[in-house]
Amino acid sequence: MTAAQWLLVLGWAGVTLYALLGGADFGGGFWDMLAGDARRGHSQRRLIESSIGPVWEANHVWLIFVIVLFWTCFPTVFAAVASTLYIPLTLVALGIIARGAAFAFRKASTELWQQRLFGGGFALSSVLTPFFLGTVAGGVASGRVPPGLAAGDLLTSWWNPTSVLAGLLAIGSTAYLAAVFLTGDARRSGEAGLAEAFRRRALVTAAVTGAIMLGGILILRDDAPRLYSGLTGRALPVVVISAVAGLASLALLITRRYALTRVTAALAVAAVLWGWALAQYPMLLPPDVTIERAAASPSVLHATLGVVIAGMIVLVPSLLWLYSLFQRPVPR
Repeated sequence: MTAAQWLLVLGWAGVTLYALLGGADFGGGFWDMLAGDARRGHSQRRLIESSIGPVWEANHVWLIFVIVLFWTCFPTVFAAVASTLYIPLTLVALGIIARGAAFAFRKASTELWQQRLFGGGFALSSVLTPFFLGTVAGGVASGRVPPGLAAGDLLTSWWNPTSVLAGLLAIGSTAYLAAVFLTGDARRSGEAGLAEAFRRRALVTAAVTGAIMLGGILILRDDAPRLYSGLTGRALPVVVISAVAGLASLALLITRRYALTRVTAALAVAAVLWGWALAQYPMLLPPDVTIERAAASPSVLHATLGVVIAGMIVLVPSLLWLYSLFQRPVPR
């Protein structure tokens, strides 16, 4: 493999980790929105806050990593995506800022109206941000981002059938991951009622998201034929892995085996991302811009690859330690 290919694999691994870890945080906001009024939703919101509070800022490390990596190693692609899709990307940035601010202010608020105000901001931005991230992915995957600065249509590049489908799948996937993770957290905290409530939500969300995926096959066939051909061709084994992992998650949820459900749920979502990457390979911007054509000079790629590997040696153990600290049994 070339240095550009290795860096692309590392960058996509960062995208996957952000989708799984940051995605579960966004899904927590989705369930916060549906928790009910202040009295009925208190225990659910308390669990959501305790689950995502210690790690939600750390999870954004992967987004920063991906942005810096693509900016440095594939600058022409980064420029084309950022300029053509600046509307949804700006909304994503505003959503991330509003979400974090609302989450922090709600915890510090003492008045009920303030908690409702900031809670609404946290919930709304938690739903809209993954939707707009999905529309960006749909615009790239369907070949609506040509090379060059703002060379694509500023509206239809992200507001089209494939992008809307990707946005809805992003909301469904984040809500599903959050429900699965919260089920395990609730059981570890000894709150059987909450665990059961989130288990039911995970089952419903899995069914709805699966239905959207099945319906999306027809949309991709008509709106993004190249992507459809790739998903039903070379990427088909990965798509099958996602489907099998999704069905296994349902079975594990029904039998209340929550630890294993986390693994299969994460695998189901990750396989969708890698299936997309494999379907689009070797194009970064379909139909013409390949990895090697978009890559920076060899000196930049080799230097970046060395820095990334050195950084991972420090970063990965630190994050694993952080996550392990907050996954230990709650002392009584």
